[in-house]
Amino acid sequence: MSEMTVSVLPAISALPAAAWDGCGAAANPFTTHRFLSALEASGSVGEGTGWHVSHLVARVDGRVAGVAPCYLKTHSQGEYIFDHAWAQAYERAGGRYYPKLQCAVPFTPVTGPRLIAPEAPVRLALLQAMAQIARQSGLSGAHVTFCTEAEAALAEPAGFLSRASEQFHWLNQGYGTFEDFLAQLSSRKRKAIRKERERAQAFGGSIRSLRGDEIEPAHWDAFWGFYQDTGGRKWGRPYLTRAFFDRLHETMRDDCLLVLAERDGRPIAGALNLIGPDALYGRYWGAVEDHPFLHFELCYHRAIDWAIAHGLSRVEAGAQGEHKLARGYLPTRTHSLHWVRDQGFHDAIADFLHRERQAVDAEMDYLAELGPFRRGEISP
Repeated sequence: MSEMTVSVLPAISALPAAAWDGCGAAANPFTTHRFLSALEASGSVGEGTGWHVSHLVARVDGRVAGVAPCYLKTHSQGEYIFDHAWAQAYERAGGRYYPKLQCAVPFTPVTGPRLIAPEAPVRLALLQAMAQIARQSGLSGAHVTFCTEAEAALAEPAGFLSRASEQFHWLNQGYGTFEDFLAQLSSRKRKAIRKERERAQAFGGSIRSLRGDEIEPAHWDAFWGFYQDTGGRKWGRPYLTRAFFDRLHETMRDDCLLVLAERDGRPIAGALNLIGPDALYGRYWGAVEDHPFLHFELCYHRAIDWAIAHGLSRVEAGAQGEHKLARGYLPTRTHSLHWVRDQGFHDAIADFLHRERQAVDAEMDYLAELGPFRRGEISP
């Protein structure tokens, strides 16, 4: 008989990188030991951030068999599956919503494995352990965000509720060039994108896509300025520290694609992507000058260009943004799981999620009909 145990890691450095990544974490750049370590070592998560490291590790007969990136959260910022209304309702009823247990990649609305293990029983055990830890610690609940569809199927056996949401992803249908992709669009949409790209590229400078050793410290200095500007306007305070980008350069620059717009020898805008085995993930954008359509060129069109050239199956361009639809990014279902300790609150959320799921389904169908593709060429 095999014996399985699940324990909590106070820091990812408590487990060797080979053991963490060997469970399957290397299949997604955001769940790798080096990415999560960069967050911790740079102070982007940890003391004073509201993200207190509580990773789970499952062992079978003493052997590491599965891991899950988990945090004790004292707020709901940086998650992108919004539960602010739940928190307000819970506290109006006299409960204490925070802290809660969150299984997620901080500040990263990217789909991928969260219950990271090659064997299904271990994945289920990790999920059940989250509920057990939350119950024993008196937490309001445990949440798993942007997990895979296969992981979402474990919700009911583990006593979790499943939540559906949507993002916009670009799907590669075996295109050889960007023009091949455009050929699948309606004439009006095809012309609009061509004109948009022409206007964006006429900003008076040049655009470069940099990877690995092509990215220099000065490029990160410029991008930090872009990130601060965007973060200051959207969130009030940027989530990531400057040291995070230094760690990213040290340990993950080969996984980074930095698209920079330069004018008069100076970077004026940039978009950062991370490269996975099968997908390109758009993450951050910023600019110090405003030029028409430059955002769309750097974040969406150049990402498609790169994905086609390197044979990647999709581009995930982050959370929200129906403006992505006109640029070939289709509505795609995403998943999250939620365990709630209070039974009455659990029932209320279950009813809400049922109605929300119907609304999401209807919206996805409607948006797919509005997509830029010629009828019958592609389906979401």
